[in-house]
Amino acid sequence: MAGRDLRALFSTNDRGLAAQEAFTNRQAQWEAVAAALAEHLQRIGDPAFDVEDLEASRRNVIVFHGVGGIGKTTLSRKVEAALAGSEDRPAQWPHYEWTTRRILPVRIDLARSAGTDFERVILTIRLALAQLGRPLPAFDLALRRYWEHNHPDESLEEYLRRGGLASRFGRALPQQMQSALGDVAQALLLPGTVGTAIGQVTGSLVRALRERRQSIRALAGCARLADLLEAEPDMDALSFYPHLLAWELAQLPVDKAVAPVILLDAFEETGDRTHRDLERLLQRVVWLMPNVLFVITGRSRLQWADEALQGQLDFTGPAAWPCLDTDHVPHASTTEPAGGRERQVLIGDFSPEDCDDYLARCLSSGGQPLIGEALREVITGRSHGLPLHLDLSVMRFLEIRRTGQTPQPADFDHDFPALIARTLSDLTPDERHVLRSVSLLDAFDLALATRAAGMAHEAAAMRLTERPFIREDPFGLWPFHLHALIRSTVRNADDHTDDRWSPRDWHNAAQRAFEALGERWSTAPTQDRMLLVGCLRQALVLARDFGLDLDWLTEAAFHYVSDSIWEPLAPPARDEPATAGLQSAAEALVETLSALTRRQHENRARTAERLTTVTEAGLLPPALHDMAVYYLAKAQRDLGRTSESRRGMQHVVAGGGRLAPNARRGLAHLSRLAGDFPTALEAAENLGWEGRHHRVRGDVWWVQGDMTRGAQAFQAARLEGEEHGKQGEAAMSQAMRAFTLAFTAPDLADDEIDLAEHLLVPVDLRAATFDARIATLLRDAGSNTGLEDRAQVLRAEISASGLAFTHAKLELALGFHHAVRNDHEGIAASIHRLRELTRQDYYAYYVDIAHFMAGLPLLDGGSSPAQWIDGVGPTRDRWRDLVLSRRRHLHSAR
Repeated sequence: MAGRDLRALFSTNDRGLAAQEAFTNRQAQWEAVAAALAEHLQRIGDPAFDVEDLEASRRNVIVFHGVGGIGKTTLSRKVEAALAGSEDRPAQWPHYEWTTRRILPVRIDLARSAGTDFERVILTIRLALAQLGRPLPAFDLALRRYWEHNHPDESLEEYLRRGGLASRFGRALPQQMQSALGDVAQALLLPGTVGTAIGQVTGSLVRALRERRQSIRALAGCARLADLLEAEPDMDALSFYPHLLAWELAQLPVDKAVAPVILLDAFEETGDRTHRDLERLLQRVVWLMPNVLFVITGRSRLQWADEALQGQLDFTGPAAWPCLDTDHVPHASTTEPAGGRERQVLIGDFSPEDCDDYLARCLSSGGQPLIGEALREVITGRSHGLPLHLDLSVMRFLEIRRTGQTPQPADFDHDFPALIARTLSDLTPDERHVLRSVSLLDAFDLALATRAAGMAHEAAAMRLTERPFIREDPFGLWPFHLHALIRSTVRNADDHTDDRWSPRDWHNAAQRAFEALGERWSTAPTQDRMLLVGCLRQALVLARDFGLDLDWLTEAAFHYVSDSIWEPLAPPARDEPATAGLQSAAEALVETLSALTRRQHENRARTAERLTTVTEAGLLPPALHDMAVYYLAKAQRDLGRTSESRRGMQHVVAGGGRLAPNARRGLAHLSRLAGDFPTALEAAENLGWEGRHHRVRGDVWWVQGDMTRGAQAFQAARLEGEEHGKQGEAAMSQAMRAFTLAFTAPDLADDEIDLAEHLLVPVDLRAATFDARIATLLRDAGSNTGLEDRAQVLRAEISASGLAFTHAKLELALGFHHAVRNDHEGIAASIHRLRELTRQDYYAYYVDIAHFMAGLPLLDGGSSPAQWIDGVGPTRDRWRDLVLSRRRHLHSAR
């Protein structure tokens, strides 16, 4: 039968509510158990298998570990039910047949709340085996001797009754033990009156075993029985008695053979890394019973294969536990069976589909889910797949209903303090301190975690990284990150623990983490771009959320913008009203860099709006304020707001700051787009590398129709960019070189376009990407290749971007295509669109160029105010020659 969720049933007066214990698909874990069991059965069925071989490696254990609340206990119970053939086995799990012997599952809860000690573990195993209906004399004699020595005033039968074990397993054990005692006494020819005197029986039995008497040949095969009966019957000796159980199981006839599967749940409760007393005893049980499969569930992986634990545990190292050696076996996946491979399986989060299924089935009314689809979607997203969060959300749902209100999606944008308690419960104080510190970071390594925690040693951080709520990406800049829901809860939920942090504690930790990130970037042997972006992403959030001084972020921000690559930097939005506005320099810097990265994906008008907000707030220091003004001026230029753009560029030039050379280039560009080419060319002579002088020259020469000089200038700009390690500059320059050469040399343009596309891959430069795509149209101009349909798609994308100058460039390329085809209607349409896209101070000369290409005269008063470098006549001739040359090329190619 499906389990009842008693908490839910007792949380409401609604008798129509059906609350069942929902269990969603853990099929991969079940398949891992099945594969491990199949291998185990094959191994113990081998005639060469020797249960008394105490030196052979052990492969009789599989471990499921995961963060608290992930569903380990539920999984353990469901595995027990499936192995027992119970009605409570999950219907979605495939059924397996193990025909070689009967499977006998025994689940033992090690949680402190269950009150399980080592004695109870041993008794539980023996009681489960009482189902065999026969004494196990070797073990039973040893256990009887231990019990009478350590519990002289309490019978075993009374203990079992009082502890609830008798009701779970029945009352057969005391009778079986008494039967074993009587049989041995009879075999030894002891008087019947002493049949119950365990001391006399064991003494006589030991002598008989030493003398190898024929009368006790049934027990003589157990080589270590005499030693165990002679040992002091204390807890240490009790931990070796499972060897006797394993031997007894091996003596069963084939038709009575069983394969016990012992499920040890909540294994983290056995102790910590310093106190391993109970773990040592339990490990002996696993080692001494190689014909039993152990399924262990706990928060952390077992460290038994770690040789460093030698001395704390009896059996350690990869040779002893090859299936637990995570250093030499590929990491376990929750999507593939463990089998003979990895036996340390991390239990993953629920998928969104599993979360929805769980929430739909846990509460129902009239056969329909009580929690609606919209609420389930919100809870699922918030849970990050953690089942404990789903359980807590269900209880919150019932709590809200109990007040007479209807639960709304906003009610579940909520953190649960109970998650903190579950997460912190088995951590040391130092580990809890590190956990809170790293909750401030998206990702970290040992050094960063230790520095953020303000500790001198990495030990606590190292221990923390082995916890299941720490995920590892070995290929990341920083390999470790905290489970998303745990991180959110630790950061945001009310923390009622004894060592909770004050606001000042959080601020101090944020300052330490911020400084550690700055040190990591500033002390790096090379200015690594990935490191820069990684440090910026994390530090911007810390500075914004905790009101920190910008400090090293100013220098880092200039390094970030200097290469025009624009990796995403935007941190998550703060939970504040939209009317709050910018409140600090850190918030203003976050908004500035976010606007710059998003401008490659947003309309330039939106970029200008965001940067206007930043500049008007006046929160940034002068150098960073100039950055916002400069890029605002660039956005205004792209939108055709030339007067505003010029004022911004002039402001930055007047300030003489780091972006002054860029602003002088911006003014040269403004002169160029106004048609004042001599001024732009003269300005280029004084810009130098910092002002990107070669690219400015190339932009002037190509509009003169001098594609050779233009291409040479763009090539020089690309080489200079590569020399200085500026990927963005090299990519932009190569895109324009491909664009320029596509007019004159379509056969050679392919290589140039390919190179441009290659250089653009690692950078995010929308305008340059459009230039490369327009180059492909120019390369195919005049041919019937569906060019106008391709141009229509590109036109829509450019319009969405707000890049008016690129739109005009596309129409100019179409004008070239129509001129080559001598398509008068097409030329007229291109000229009309160019007139709409340009004006006197904004690329008006594109209209002139369209006329030049088509061989059309400029009507009186229809020419632009362009000041061509060597006059209008030579410029007209060069543009017309490009068209005629393309016609000749196409004719010769036919």
